[in-house]
Amino acid sequence: MTVLAYVRVSTEDQSTDAQRHSIAELHNVEHWYADEATSGATKALNRPGFADLFKFARKGDTLIVSAIDRLGRDTIDLLETVEALKAKGVAVVSMREGFDLSSPIGKAMLTMLAAVAELERSNIKARQMAGIARARATGQKLGAPKKIDDVAVSDWRRASKATIQETANQFGISIAAVKRACASNAISTVEEE
Repeated sequence: MTVLAYVRVSTEDQSTDAQRHSIAELHNVEHWYADEATSGATKALNRPGFADLFKFARKGDTLIVSAIDRLGRDTIDLLETVEALKAKGVAVVSMREGFDLSSPIGKAMLTMLAAVAELERSNIKARQMAGIARARATGQKLGAPKKIDDVAVSDWRRASKATIQETANQFGISIAAVKRACASNAISTVEEE
């Protein structure tokens, strides 16, 4: 029997160190697997680290995770992942939830916890969309700030009598960006032949 551990973080500015530490404190892990900067929305078997773990895992092994959401965020994917491991004879233990996910009671708890987590994500998304709608209603600009000054681009093009390509080269921007800048400032983007 081999003790395996799987850790995952969603973004590059996060670290797996805390997960590794909490697991290592209580378990003598023989093989570690990690996916860094990988969303929990990506199916477990499509993540390189988890795919390696799944290939390696054998009957009698135990997989330790710090929390069930490290395996995935979608209820169906989470259940399929645990079932696939169970079919290989691998026990799955979640430290936060404190139970063996491959047991009948663990599976019932997993289903409930995964559904609650999915509901919470849906609520977060709904609040995010409400915030976006509120921002639009108040006329607030959305998205990243513009990197170019449309007026400067269109004024330079007009003053220089430059083509769209020449303007793009001058400002180091795409042809589409020049066209948008000029369109927002009512300059014709039709190239003379």
